[in-house]
Amino acid sequence: MKTAILTDSTAYIPKELLNELDIHLIPLSVIFGSETYQEELELSAEAFYAEVKSRNQLPTTSQPPVGKFLDLFEEFSKQYDAVICIHLSSGISGTYNGSITAGNMTDSIKVFSFDSEISCMVQGFYVIEAAEMARDGKDPEEIMKRLEEMKKSVRAYFMVDDLSNLQRGGRLNGAQALIGSLLQVKPLLHFVDKVIVPYEKIRTRKRAVNRIYELFEEDAKLGLPMRAAVIHANRLDEAQAMKAELEEKYPHVTFYLSYFGAVIGTHLGEGALGLGWYME
Repeated sequence: MKTAILTDSTAYIPKELLNELDIHLIPLSVIFGSETYQEELELSAEAFYAEVKSRNQLPTTSQPPVGKFLDLFEEFSKQYDAVICIHLSSGISGTYNGSITAGNMTDSIKVFSFDSEISCMVQGFYVIEAAEMARDGKDPEEIMKRLEEMKKSVRAYFMVDDLSNLQRGGRLNGAQALIGSLLQVKPLLHFVDKVIVPYEKIRTRKRAVNRIYELFEEDAKLGLPMRAAVIHANRLDEAQAMKAELEEKYPHVTFYLSYFGAVIGTHLGEGALGLGWYME
């Protein structure tokens, strides 16, 4: 059975990997006033952060319409028997549910939808694994089983410079945001039960980064093969330095460099930094 792999634009997978593994993309959108942009296709991460600064306003975001899924499924049916849709957490977006709705509306191809319960390049790890398995001829059921197994070892922690974006977007409790701003806290956040929640409150950016290192060390010290991604919101130099430091210390880990693009950047804000990983 030939299986297509579809993910959404918030996986922020390097373009060379998208091409190499034949990964298909459905974009989410960001809306500045009356102007709508499909992230990654019409608005890069760099252009997004520049746009926010020049306009001095945050956009809103929107999930792909069900009709867009249906169009893609129809196109896939011409050369594939099935499609696996891997999407950002259903706790912060309706994209996953949109893929299920569209899947129930089509008879032209078998649709398997997977809730990554996370986002960004950590979501991308599921996509890459699925694409590698599909390339090797594994059937959809086997791929879906492996994705569920991966959830046991997937971890991700990230810090933000300013909690107000998360508060305005309804992605974090307002009282928590107020406390954070009063105390100048750089909170560590993570996903629990599909939503973003505080993990620890830390006073400085440096301490927050060091705490992420400590959490990573808990798994990395086992010496097992791992994949990890350093993820940044318009802080390329800092992220590159972080990746180089970790690569030197953990040769058994394959590291990627990724970013918080327009949709996730809308909620986290510029300056966010994160690290995500899983056991291979």
